[in-house]
Amino acid sequence: MSQPALVVEHLAKRFDRKTALEDLSFTLDAGEIVGLIGPNGAGKSTAFGILCGLMRPDAGAMRYRGAPLGRDRGRIVSLIPETPDVYPLLTVWEHLVFAAHLCGLADGWEARAQTLLARMDMLEHRAVLGSELSKGMRQKTLVAATILAETPVLLLDEPMIGLDPLGQRGLRDVLRDLRAGGTAIMLSTHQLEAAEALCDRVVILNKGRAVAGGTIEEMHALGAGTLEDVFLEITRP
Repeated sequence: MSQPALVVEHLAKRFDRKTALEDLSFTLDAGEIVGLIGPNGAGKSTAFGILCGLMRPDAGAMRYRGAPLGRDRGRIVSLIPETPDVYPLLTVWEHLVFAAHLCGLADGWEARAQTLLARMDMLEHRAVLGSELSKGMRQKTLVAATILAETPVLLLDEPMIGLDPLGQRGLRDVLRDLRAGGTAIMLSTHQLEAAEALCDRVVILNKGRAVAGGTIEEMHALGAGTLEDVFLEITRP
């Protein structure tokens, strides 16, 4: 069996007296999409913040291909956050130019960038300033710029929020293509029907701990009904 792309072991994080994460462990393989799902406050965004280097854990280890995640993790792990912040004085296209230069992308990235914008229904808005974009358009811009960077591990925190149906379909199609190309993808979402249709596996968090996980078929075996039914039963107060 091949080595997992990302291994997370015994991750813990506290904020004052509040435990955000406790003994969180999971793996993420190349070429799979894993859903990190849980109620509000379960620790999903905290886990993503630690993985991409925005926060320091109080305990635990994170490894990519067997090596500890260090200061260079920006070339390994990228995050599309829930809040789509963009640069107000850059156009949509300039955001992609910035991402390409920052990541040192090879010649030819422009064609990929054009394709990403087209699939996100943003090509005709490429000259619009960030300050003039709607929330959904800011989200699409951030998605396109982040995916353009081609990091081997991609994290998405509630990526469908603010996207119209066409944008959601475009993002799902892009994520499936990335999975087929070997990218390791983890996404957090409250849209459990979307998770059921898109994810290979899920990890369920509740109060900072992983309380269940497995393939969609394995989750169905835990109870009668959909992933949503199983989720509500597992996380019931």
